[in-house]
Amino acid sequence: MINLNEIHDPSFLKSMNVHEMEELAAEIREFLIHSIARTGGHLASNLGVVELTIALHYAFSSPRDKIFFDVGHQCYTHKILTGRASRFSTLRQFHGLSGFEKRCESEHDVWEAGHSSTSLSAALGMAAARDIDPGNQYYHIVPVIGDGALGSGMALEALNQIGAEKKNIIIVFNDNNMSISRNVGAMSQGFSRLRTSKTYTGLKEGVKRSLRSNGIGQTIYTGLKTFKDGVKYAIIHGGIFEEFGLDYIGPVDGHDLKELIRVFQMAKTHEGPIVIHVITQKGRGYLPCEVDREGRWHGVGAFDVTTGKPLYEVPEGYQSWSGLMSNTVKELAEENPDIIALTPAMINGSSLRSFFAEFPERSYDCGIAEEHAATMAAGIAISGKRPYLTIYSSFLQRAYDQINHDIARMDLPVVIGIDRAGLVGEDGETHHGIFDIGLLAPLPNIILAQPRNAEEARNLLYTAFQQEHPYFIRFPKGIQKNPENREFKLIPAGTWEMINHSDNNRVVLLTYGDMVDAVLEKVQANGLPITVVNCRFFKPLDEVMLDRIASFGKKIVVYETDLLTGGLGSLILDYYNRKKIQADVRRFGLGDLYIKQGSIGQLRRENGIDINTVLEASLEE
Repeated sequence: MINLNEIHDPSFLKSMNVHEMEELAAEIREFLIHSIARTGGHLASNLGVVELTIALHYAFSSPRDKIFFDVGHQCYTHKILTGRASRFSTLRQFHGLSGFEKRCESEHDVWEAGHSSTSLSAALGMAAARDIDPGNQYYHIVPVIGDGALGSGMALEALNQIGAEKKNIIIVFNDNNMSISRNVGAMSQGFSRLRTSKTYTGLKEGVKRSLRSNGIGQTIYTGLKTFKDGVKYAIIHGGIFEEFGLDYIGPVDGHDLKELIRVFQMAKTHEGPIVIHVITQKGRGYLPCEVDREGRWHGVGAFDVTTGKPLYEVPEGYQSWSGLMSNTVKELAEENPDIIALTPAMINGSSLRSFFAEFPERSYDCGIAEEHAATMAAGIAISGKRPYLTIYSSFLQRAYDQINHDIARMDLPVVIGIDRAGLVGEDGETHHGIFDIGLLAPLPNIILAQPRNAEEARNLLYTAFQQEHPYFIRFPKGIQKNPENREFKLIPAGTWEMINHSDNNRVVLLTYGDMVDAVLEKVQANGLPITVVNCRFFKPLDEVMLDRIASFGKKIVVYETDLLTGGLGSLILDYYNRKKIQADVRRFGLGDLYIKQGSIGQLRRENGIDINTVLEASLEE
């Protein structure tokens, strides 16, 4: 048995035999299950790539050879093999080990990605840089990309040029028939045919026998022409890899270390780009993960290993913000047959499973294709129906051009629920939803709002489906108390609430979202002379109220939990500047930096935007 905490780099693998590596794989899998049970993290995807990662580090020499994972959340075994097992108790924790590859953590982390489908473009860029100077030391470039990510437009754009450039890149196609949840679309169906075809499985056994007969196998090793003759019929006829001009071998058993190592060794001698199609089982080694087909074990909180039950349950009388929004849309859809729901591969994450089950003919999972989902929603809206597109804030950025060009410019009534708005905690820089206000606010025609509580969220959704403009509703990660009043009412766009005004108050504090009630509770409990304003619309602003607030002659504090640049305070200052209104405005928000992982409370305190800090500073003379 190897002490995982004593691993410094992957070079130790070179002296191991296959049996020893199989024992190592079992040890790593057990370590991952128990470690992630304590910290939370991405479990199923990492359990599926244990043998694959060991084989990659055995066959290649990191960091000289560039091994990296699309998305990056499947890098846990890679982190262990590169000397970070001792830090796994800090995984995704404040100032701890990142849940993704991080260049600042290790020289073995050569690429960073929290969103899918970037690896192939990065690989071609690395190959172009490598080949431009013949004097450079040659190295292999090995991106690992999943079948879900390969359906993204960006990945296909990269494949197109990789096939044309013919540079040496070894693409490991990790096929587990899942992205987060079950894959959708024609490409997924094509991959399914590839996995199950007798021709291909027969070839797989033939290649295996050939490779095992004489070292690497002369019929494959003797050059590109013979290689093509040997494996060309393993490619989907008329399918993606052949059409893009890439050579292909597979499917390969992603849990057979001997087979993986032999195929990777062969691929190192190949000229031009090659795809190694590897079949893995997501969640392998832990039964609750193995039987999950809905993505519930993709990213998990702390759980009991024996029962598989989460250690944290949503309290009675509460629900997640995602669940609140999707359940409200479903309730509205029961009365309005024109409402159609769309999501880019986040049915489970955005709590849409109940909607999809009740209205399958009005539900569309677009796969990992945010741009396509946004423009499809525009097509639905322009045809007289009422689309609801739910999308994580950090993924919304990937569809910005489509939101601008196809939705806002044509002033189409697409309702977009911006999930995970604001700081999200443990996933860190790539997932914090702190940029969308600054991105969306400049766009004409749009309405951008954020509710303070469940009742207001329901009413904003109800309003959104009654009007004729692009309507964006932000909501955070976390839970919210169930609404007491379930009656719907319209909320006119650009209207704020001044909640507790008194002429004796010294400060007018403007904030939004669930911070409104959190601040109000502190103010009232401590008798602070602060008026709280619920700025539930970022666009349009409540200009009547802004004029009134300025007339008080009091200090105005804008408290935002997102990026200061382009945020609520920026929009308010711009309004006062245009109207030539003199006002004493102080802003609190996130500065010009990328925020690392940690709990939301820890991150707010570190950045000086926790409630206590803001209230104390607001009352300073």
